[in-house]
Amino acid sequence: MPDPQSPSTHTPQISPFVELDRATWAALAPSMPSPLRETEIVQLRGLGEPLDPREVSEVYLPLSRLLNLYVGGTKALHEVTSTFLRERFESTPFVIGVAGSVAVGKSTIARLLRELLARWEHTPRVELVTTDGFLFPNAELERRGLMARKGFPESYDRRALLRFVSDVKAGAPEVRSPFYSHLAYDIVPDAHITVRRPDVLIIEGLNVLQPPGPGHRLAVSDLFDFTIYVDARTRDIARWYEERFLKLQRGAFSNPRSYFHRYASLTEDEARSRARSIWQSINEPNLLQNIRPTRSRASLVLRKDADHTVSSVLLRKL
Repeated sequence: MPDPQSPSTHTPQISPFVELDRATWAALAPSMPSPLRETEIVQLRGLGEPLDPREVSEVYLPLSRLLNLYVGGTKALHEVTSTFLRERFESTPFVIGVAGSVAVGKSTIARLLRELLARWEHTPRVELVTTDGFLFPNAELERRGLMARKGFPESYDRRALLRFVSDVKAGAPEVRSPFYSHLAYDIVPDAHITVRRPDVLIIEGLNVLQPPGPGHRLAVSDLFDFTIYVDARTRDIARWYEERFLKLQRGAFSNPRSYFHRYASLTEDEARSRARSIWQSINEPNLLQNIRPTRSRASLVLRKDADHTVSSVLLRKL
């Protein structure tokens, strides 16, 4: 009788992704010169993120090239489909979704991809919009009893976000997104971000990979052409969040106009305690209940190590 623990009797694990370690991924584009100067990389870097030219060259430049190829392939598919249907061909924006936890670095990655993609042929016009602008205003969150769940799926005006991306995807000449101020921690009335027929639109946010909610037939994720999930161990993200909170406390929170100015006078121990409390009561539950379960829906997963650098890439099989 065969040994049940023998490797030959184990059922191979089937995955919809092909996983490449960082060295293998970097070797896919060994001769690509980075179009970004080191000063530009520093400006794109988020708080506490050790983004450097090597990381850009080995991880994000190959990713931008892959995305550029996807854009070209999608345009070609649209064109042959229009020819088949005897319709006039009109190019539509390629929409990329970038998801992941608070403090995992997704905002930096989205900004970096915007700059890299704009340097490639066929994608000179790249726009970036964050889903923060589609949070309900604080007054509405208070009315609904959701201030303590800000960032959870129900705290967003998902219909407005879906309408915004649908209009961009439909080729509307000009589409407006609400503007969110991190200083005020709220939507700014009468302020907007205007998107005008981009080649590529990047949508970055915590819950952009969510499937349709109960009673809804469509989610914004259904309109994406490519999706990226930024992944890391929960304990590492918790530590990054705490360190970022401390940096903000010493910086942005010191501004009297900051919503979080009340934290500026905390001692370091008090600030760490407050950061851990916010993480454990809001950000970690949101990650575990809503964000991480959408990871398997991504086209590509970037896995980060404890030092915030990407260690491997998982690409969905076609």
